[in-house]
Amino acid sequence: MLGMIRNSLFGSVETWPWQVLSTGGKEEVSYEERACEGGKFATVEVTEKPVDEALREAMPKVMKYVGGTNDKGIGMGMTVPISFAVFPNEDGSLQKKLKVWFRIPNQFQSNPPIPSDESIKIEERESITVYSTQFGGYAKEADYVAHATQLRAALEGTATYRNDIYFCTGYDPPMKPYGRRNEVWLVKI
Repeated sequence: MLGMIRNSLFGSVETWPWQVLSTGGKEEVSYEERACEGGKFATVEVTEKPVDEALREAMPKVMKYVGGTNDKGIGMGMTVPISFAVFPNEDGSLQKKLKVWFRIPNQFQSNPPIPSDESIKIEERESITVYSTQFGGYAKEADYVAHATQLRAALEGTATYRNDIYFCTGYDPPMKPYGRRNEVWLVKI
């Protein structure tokens, strides 16, 4: 636990590599089209729970792994954003399933520490291109759903993206009260 706290407060922060391909907007929604690098990710999947509850279960596991609860006992530092995949129903509400994706820092990409918690998996993820919109505050499920709906409306007729999944991201530690950054990413087809 101490490693997790030390890592989140004093550890290095590395940004997940991406390149902005274009920017756009419609009405009050601005967005970027980004090419995001793939790589190795620590993942935790939670089912049968609403998104906010599932996040409260999954995030501490990932933070402990990153903070040193692994076979090497080392804190790796943070990468941002931490993303989690959600799976929308046809009405826009979210299924009781999510998957947290934490990109392993570059220094550990070739040989990531093995998680001590068996619910954490190390997975290889391909590069993806996304449409991203940003918003502030302490984001909850309803905020992500609302911003995904707004982004879909802004992209209507101009872009194609997956309807069965999207990513919700956060850039800030929980103790940061102001200037928070969250995003919704629709995956380009």
